Amino acid sequence: MKNNIKSLLDVRPKDASVLRDGNYISIDPSEVQIGDIVQIRVGEKIPLDGLLLSSNASLNTAALTGESIPQFFQKGKPVHAGAINLGGVIEIQVEKLYQDSSIARIIEMVQNATAKKSKTELLIRRLAKIYTPIVVYLAISICILPYFFTADYLFSDWLYRALIFLVISCPCALVISIPLGYFGGLGAASKNGILFKGATYLDLITNVNTIVMDKTGTVTQGVFAIQSIIVLNKMQEAEFMRNMLSMESKSIHPIAKALLTYELDLDLYIVDTINEIAGKGLIGNINEKKIIVGNEELLHANNIPIPFEVRRIVEAVVHMAIDGQYAGYVILADQIKKGVIADVNTLKHEGIDQLMMLSGDKDSITQKIASDLGIIEAKGNLLPEDKLSIVDALKADTTKVIAFVGDGINDAPVLAISDVGIAMGGLGSDVAIETADIIIQNDQIKKIVTAIRIGKSTKTIIWQNIGLAFGVKILVLILGAMGQATMWAAVFADVGVAFLAILNAIRLQYMTWN
Repeated sequence: MKNNIKSLLDVRPKDASVLRDGNYISIDPSEVQIGDIVQIRVGEKIPLDGLLLSSNASLNTAALTGESIPQFFQKGKPVHAGAINLGGVIEIQVEKLYQDSSIARIIEMVQNATAKKSKTELLIRRLAKIYTPIVVYLAISICILPYFFTADYLFSDWLYRALIFLVISCPCALVISIPLGYFGGLGAASKNGILFKGATYLDLITNVNTIVMDKTGTVTQGVFAIQSIIVLNKMQEAEFMRNMLSMESKSIHPIAKALLTYELDLDLYIVDTINEIAGKGLIGNINEKKIIVGNEELLHANNIPIPFEVRRIVEAVVHMAIDGQYAGYVILADQIKKGVIADVNTLKHEGIDQLMMLSGDKDSITQKIASDLGIIEAKGNLLPEDKLSIVDALKADTTKVIAFVGDGINDAPVLAISDVGIAMGGLGSDVAIETADIIIQNDQIKKIVTAIRIGKSTKTIIWQNIGLAFGVKILVLILGAMGQATMWAAVFADVGVAFLAILNAIRLQYMTWN
């Protein structure tokens, strides 16, 4: 059972700036009462659930919902604990106590899900209680029983045979070589950027036949960037972007920052009388031309029609109009990580019967990413409890061994309840990393394939060692009981076989799994 809730507790802010007697004071979030006014500065996390009192707010909710694009909230809208403030200083009115907040609910789900996990034991340990007394009684029998059935019984001869039997039956080869096999597998995984939290998961991952994965930060980069630029008139792309970037350079909105990553060789224009409409976009003048840059709602408000095919685009779109004429648009989207499409196909060939994508992002975006990756089953607009319910329903089928792959706070409950929880350790949250059973250090999906192959190689090595140890021991045990084996043969059956098993386990360090 995992007991790694400390990192989840660390996700919430250590204090909250609460309005008391006309001044803001810092207190522990657990001491904040319903109705209190809390101030959140730029870059800080919202400590409790509440209603937005400021005119608007731009919040990064990726850790809670998986949405890669920052969300815009108007005054009076509910906001949740754990979201990061990206704009100016905002105020909220607390609606829920800390123990009822979004973060607290996720903590509770992780604790409950973790309690459902059971720990498996290695076969050799389960047999230990039976094996040891059996061989002791057999040795005593070899020494004593022949007295009643043999005419020329000589105690020293039968004692010698019993001692040989005991030496041979000593489980050193198993006790040393089997754990060493697991250590070899863990070490090989570590060298390949994969951390297993115990040998149990080396076994479990070889049985995985269903993989459920998050979208944002798992198969995508977790940040949105320019995907394509479409200019609908005769203007050149460079001139189109020169106008758009001249406007966006006056904004601190996350979308503006994403657009400004565009490499423009031209100097920006001077913008006159610019006006930013919160949550919609910008209106200004460049060279005596009225420029409108923003979302669909802003262009409709200014009676500028948008082509029908553009309205069907599921990603974030920034439109631009010049002097009342629609000029074009830029698509912003979370980018799929390099090589993920090939990695997903490799997973299918590795014996994974079912692949599913679950995300808190918009369902339309989730479906498109899943389609691009060749994943048939996908669901978006999910809360942490929704993901938990879906995976719990999958577990009702006892033939499924489920691995969940995620990286955010919202993934922690599902990582805990799945048979094997896999966290992306490079960009993943501390909570996901602490809760998971396996950590992929470089965030590459292909490392899951490597982990499966390392698990299979480890299992093969271990069963080879078990077969070698039991095979040699049983053979020499029979010979010893018949008086055909010497003490030297017994020593070889114990120490020699252990040495051979160790050498076999060391092979894991020199294998490759590309």
